[in-house]
Parts: sequence; C-alpha cells; structure tokens
Amino acid sequence: MIESLPGHTSADGLPVIRRLTVADLPAIVAIEKDTFTLPWHHNVFASMLTKSEALCLGYVVNGRLTGYLIADMFVDVWHIMNLAVSVACRRRHAGSDLLEAYFEITELDGHRGHTLEVRVSNESAIELYRSFGFVATGVRRGYYSDNREDALIMWKEWEGDSA
Repeated sequence: MIESLPGHTSADGLPVIRRLTVADLPAIVAIEKDTFTLPWHHNVFASMLTKSEALCLGYVVNGRLTGYLIADMFVDVWHIMNLAVSVACRRRHAGSDLLEAYFEITELDGHRGHTLEVRVSNESAIELYRSFGFVATGVRRGYYSDNREDALIMWKEWEGDSA
C-alpha cells in the first residue's frame, strides 16, 4: 500500500506522491542513471533517505516509482538537491507535482528560502523552476565535472509569514 501525503491521494492509475524509503533505492538509482550524466551513487541516496533534515518525495504511478525530489535544509535555507523523472513519464506534470508537494511541506515552517543549481543548458528545467518563482542569482563556473559545464544558481524567497 502506498502512503500518500495529505492532498496527494489518488484512485487507481493516478499518481501518488509519498515519502521515499530505503526500499525505493533500486528504482531511484535506475531513474538517476537514465537521467543524469553524473548520477549520484547509491550510497548518497541511502544517506539522504536516512537524514532527518532531508525531504525525499517520490512520484508513484500504478505502484511504480517514476520520479523523485530530494531536498535538504542547510541552516535556514531549503536546497533542492535532485529532481528527476523517468524518461517515459516526462512532460506529464510529474516534476510540477513534486515541486507543488515540496512547497506545501516546506512552506509550513519559517526559513529564508529555497535554492538549487541546474545546468545552464537544461532549458526545460530552468523554465520549470522559473514557473515556480525561482530566479537566477548567479553562476557556478565549471560546476559539473563531466564536461565543466556551468550551473545556474536559482533562488526563491520563503512565502510564509515573517512574524
């Protein structure tokens, strides 16, 4: 049985967003290898799944993990570390749905905002993040070790109450 987050339950065949578990590692690693030229190692995912400050969400369709979002709190800023959707499920709003669930959870408690890095060539991801209010704030030169591509640093302010 899939345990959904509040507001993310569904009927058969519809996607469910839930917290990831260690049992999801094989599917996470498979999606990661199909998505990125510099995939995270299995142990990095295992570490994030057990880290109390991390938020690890899975996008499940028909009982199969097809996407995930992993974020971590650094002092008072949420950092989206990894967002990936399997090739077969892209352009079906999985990334948007994961980001919506992420914001529903992270906006409940005070923090300064959200940050992430994305390859400067990944126009579709940049557009997705912009649609959620992220703005480019800088560039990390040569950030990606496979081809020394730059990373765009993006930022989004916290939208909660400041009082």
